Amino acid sequence: MKNQDDCRSAAGVSRRAMLAGAAGLVAAAAGVRGAEPKKLKGRINHSVCKWCYGMPLEKLAQHAASIGIKSVELVGPGDWPILKKHRLICAMTPSHGIGRGLTRKENHKGCLDAIRKSIDATAEAGFPNVICFSGNRGGMADDVGLDNCVIALKQIVGYAERKKVTICMELLNSKVNHKDYMCDRTAWGVELCKKVGSENFKLLYDIYHMQIDEGDIIRTIRDNFGYIAHYHTGGVPGRNEIDETQELYYPAIMRAIADKGFKGYVAQEFIPRRKNKLKSLTQAIEICDV
Repeated sequence: MKNQDDCRSAAGVSRRAMLAGAAGLVAAAAGVRGAEPKKLKGRINHSVCKWCYGMPLEKLAQHAASIGIKSVELVGPGDWPILKKHRLICAMTPSHGIGRGLTRKENHKGCLDAIRKSIDATAEAGFPNVICFSGNRGGMADDVGLDNCVIALKQIVGYAERKKVTICMELLNSKVNHKDYMCDRTAWGVELCKKVGSENFKLLYDIYHMQIDEGDIIRTIRDNFGYIAHYHTGGVPGRNEIDETQELYYPAIMRAIADKGFKGYVAQEFIPRRKNKLKSLTQAIEICDV
């Protein structure tokens, strides 16, 4: 994100104070005798992606619930009983894969079958969102890929409307992690939303990915707020912890999201470098609790 010094000034909170607060929540969540988990402010609905943590879902879910996280996501229906046991939801459910997505007509049937199946399970569980992906360019022009995505999504979005589920296409960077991925710019994703023309199709704005391909995170979020249903985090560079080890200042980003009245979920999707992964997760929730 550009103008980092401006964001630090606007946030009005020193990083030292931020991390001191995080340390208090880490201590509480770590089971210090007599300590209660810190009560969160409630302006952000917190989620976490399971795949980053490399641990049994039961362990992650138990810890997530103890620190005020409401969702563990990108897990399939077979794991949802564990989430419900801990009074958690799955705020973003999986469907088809990333590379072979909706840009190509030959992929439409397989992708739409997967999306429809996910919509059914998600609606039955009372969860809000199903993920989808554009897929790669493979030499295809972006306008052609966009039109092909529209053709596919218009076949399924009415079904999502009836089931009260939102289909979310994820914005991913094509510079580092997902070479050739087409939905790698916010403007392209927003244009797709406009052409599909439904409140039940929006974007999953991944802050990590868009910092790499675009930067200008806060202004982009503010300008396109109505087209974003969900957020993912991650430290840049490296996709690791979202603290002082990276270039983004997440308290300012979270304030920009909360100040717009966002009612969806923000999911931690960083890969912890530290041995105690759950402490890193706890710290991230404190950083984002604005």
